[in-house]
Amino acid sequence: MRLVTLLIIRIGTLSVVSLRDAVLAALLEGEASGYDLAKGFDASVANFWMATPQQLYRELDRLAEQGLIQARIVHQDRRPNKRMFSLTEAGYDAILQFTARAPKPSVIRDELAVKVMAVDAGDAQAVRDFMVERVQWAKAKLQRYERVRARMLDGHSEAEYLSQAERVGPYLTLLRGISFEKENIRWGERALTIIEHRLPDASAR
Repeated sequence: MRLVTLLIIRIGTLSVVSLRDAVLAALLEGEASGYDLAKGFDASVANFWMATPQQLYRELDRLAEQGLIQARIVHQDRRPNKRMFSLTEAGYDAILQFTARAPKPSVIRDELAVKVMAVDAGDAQAVRDFMVERVQWAKAKLQRYERVRARMLDGHSEAEYLSQAERVGPYLTLLRGISFEKENIRWGERALTIIEHRLPDASAR
């Protein structure tokens, strides 16, 4: 569930977490190639972190140079050889130090919220349409997260899963993502009701 690990690192905020910390956290899921990690960091798939494959590969090289991760070469007959990365003891130590530091506050920068604040003097119809898109996007992400949750539980109750799971961090970050999208939907639908009720007056300005 590497995507789940990356879920809360970037979720509607300007995060202060470094790419280094995100990569180390992702490798807690086990050995992975750069391609595997890139899939998890692909915002078009999961919107978990804005990092290009090029940025990710450069960070992997830096982490290897620093001794925080190690690479194992896998030879492939008809495809280029690939490197499989895993945490070193120094990498685990870095995670310990990172989790012990007090987190800095996340800074919310939501352009749609600014548009909503200015809706009375702006293009209310356009803002309404943007809000519809936001709600649809949030519903699609919520459905995706719920499917991931169902796969994680695998027919067990939450209590059963949490009592048996080796790690609970990925599940807790998934719950945060579910709550976040539910709130996006709740606020978005409420805002739509109000904007649509006022739309004729606002459009006449």
